[in-house]
Amino acid sequence: MQFMTIAFFQQFAQCLHQGQVVLATVVNITGSVPRELGAKMLVNAQGEIWGTIGGGAGEAKVIRHALALMETGQPQWVEIDLSGAAHRSVEGVCGGMMQVWLQCWQGKGAIALIQDIIETLQGGGSCTLVTPYNSDALPYQLEHPTQADHLSAQAFVESFNPAPILLIVGAGHCGIQLAKVADLLDFQVIVQDDRPEWANPKHYSNNIQIFTASVQTVVSGLSAEAQLYAALVTRGYPQDVQALLPLLSRPRPCAYIGMIGSQQRVRRVLRAVETEHPLSQARLEAQPIHAPIGLDIGALTPAEIAVSIAAELVMVRRGGTGYPLTVVSGLGELL
Repeated sequence: MQFMTIAFFQQFAQCLHQGQVVLATVVNITGSVPRELGAKMLVNAQGEIWGTIGGGAGEAKVIRHALALMETGQPQWVEIDLSGAAHRSVEGVCGGMMQVWLQCWQGKGAIALIQDIIETLQGGGSCTLVTPYNSDALPYQLEHPTQADHLSAQAFVESFNPAPILLIVGAGHCGIQLAKVADLLDFQVIVQDDRPEWANPKHYSNNIQIFTASVQTVVSGLSAEAQLYAALVTRGYPQDVQALLPLLSRPRPCAYIGMIGSQQRVRRVLRAVETEHPLSQARLEAQPIHAPIGLDIGALTPAEIAVSIAAELVMVRRGGTGYPLTVVSGLGELL
């Protein structure tokens, strides 16, 4: 499953309304490469791009092929050699290989397909797109994802989920900065604070939702199946308690709950939660709270704290370790 942003598909639709556009999709990878399976880039007739398949010489090669493809209309493979092999013409030295499928999209049918994907994701649903490796066949949505198994050799099959929700409880200095960073990371950002002077649109971009209703009201208004991350950056422990109770009561456990504050404050909050709602104890044991929130990068300012929290969000979302890459790669021993 991929988390493709609605904004990407909206840009896709906008490009299609203006004319033909080539969609470049990474469909096969081996070894170390800069992007994952399903990574996408749009190229229009003017050579403008949206998204990325990794940058550098490999991406430049794909753009050249995409512009040429607009003349022929014939989909094609482009191989990006990142092996660094001295005896071959290569596009990088990452160590791996990427295969990219280029296909020209245009017309009312393409617009309708992308618009349908947008509406599905906006409604909180998932969808599956099939891109046949056949010059005569067009991409289409698969009604029953269970049918995808027998298509893998003849097509690239990918399922899209709506982006996860990040609920930021607390619209103070750290909350404002965290909303900015999380928006860049393609979370659907919701900010809750009962103080209108802080929970104010002037502090946020237009696509961030702001609520002054209680956390209970906000959480109950979300889909029970939504993948929810929650960052508690409130002004005090009473607000933390009020937020934790509904979060721990969700039918689907949160993917992440983090809480700002000292160890003393964290312990006081957890004791209060256990006292007010004894049933929360089992959920606390099953779903540890990331508290104090964030990774240890020595953050002091609100912006630095936001980066620390965002780094932990990405770590949880992508399954990272939180260790320096020099340690993970083993290169630290060589330097």
